[in-house]
Amino acid sequence: MSKNFSAADVAQHNSVDKGLYIIVDSNVYDMTGFIDEHPGGPKIIKRVAGKDASKQFWKYHNESVLKKYQERLKVGQVEEKAKL
Repeated sequence: MSKNFSAADVAQHNSVDKGLYIIVDSNVYDMTGFIDEHPGGPKIIKRVAGKDASKQFWKYHNESVLKKYQERLKVGQVEEKAKL
């Protein structure tokens, strides 16, 4: 199920209790259930939770990573451009 989020909506999801949402290229991903699987560890996801993580994501990942997890983790898209 895909829905529209504002950047402010995503910003509220910045902890394990509230959910760990990140923005990558205007798409919103729920990383809450993925933090223990993340090869870089949970600390990195927690650091960018609630924010636009596009810059950090593309620095360490390629498009195949996004395609692999997109169906499972994508929960929507941002209505307006998020600020870095």
